[in-house]
Amino acid sequence: MDTLSYKTISANKATVNKEWLLVDAEGQALGRLASKVAKMLRGKNKPEFTPHVDCGDNVIVINAEKVALSGKKMTDRVYLRHTGYPGGQRSQTPEEILKKYPERLIERSVRGMLPKNKLGTAIHKNLHVVVGPDHKYEAQKPKVVDLNTIK
Repeated sequence: MDTLSYKTISANKATVNKEWLLVDAEGQALGRLASKVAKMLRGKNKPEFTPHVDCGDNVIVINAEKVALSGKKMTDRVYLRHTGYPGGQRSQTPEEILKKYPERLIERSVRGMLPKNKLGTAIHKNLHVVVGPDHKYEAQKPKVVDLNTIK
């Protein structure tokens, strides 16, 4: 065979086609939203996915304060963090996080579904979570994505 049709294409930084996507979090379950957003950030929904390259899209999540958690998770789930000082363990419920910093709940959930290395950090910078329906990324002309149609 003398054609290149059978060769595997490996994407790199120059050949990647990055788009801007807009996702509405209103009424969406937190975990399902986070897994679908993480998949789009990573680029796993594209045919030219390459594991060691940032080939995902830039994702804007609006209405972060209207994300849903089922059951009693809003009050019973506990997120732990540590200040770095002795006895510095702090705990918060999703309800407390949503009151003070609504965007952090989605950011933390998506971050947990990305690789724990330098590539994961670079990919996480492509996530933009916004409280409310208005955002500052209109100039990029984001394409609206309906999460209910994505598997």
